[in-house]
Amino acid sequence: MNDGDIPTDEVTGPWWEQTRQRRLTVQHCAVCGLAQLPPRLLCTGCGGERLALVAAGRRGIVDAYTVVHRAPTPGTAVPYTIARVRLVDGPILLTRLVGDFEPHCDQPVVLTWLPLPDGRALPAFTREL
Repeated sequence: MNDGDIPTDEVTGPWWEQTRQRRLTVQHCAVCGLAQLPPRLLCTGCGGERLALVAAGRRGIVDAYTVVHRAPTPGTAVPYTIARVRLVDGPILLTRLVGDFEPHCDQPVVLTWLPLPDGRALPAFTREL
């Protein structure tokens, strides 16, 4: 499977559609107020079903990262950096770090996008200037 083959369903489809306009959204629970990502059928905080997608901020902080040197599939360019980014809005996103910089924990980062062949995009982060 390559990045253009990312499957969607009734829960994740609306989130992926927002990426076509380069909008990062998180699910917000109307019952307990938790913000979660990725989208799920139920709130991970209270089990509530009243979830809506809301706009997320563009900034986050690197919690942890690793540099991948061995391609998981043929044709994947290496090395690349995967990071756990805590969004200002609260949720944690496992994502790529892009750009020419040496990452470190507690580093502020800002949202950017990696285009997919079908018009959707993957959220990624780069160093905040």
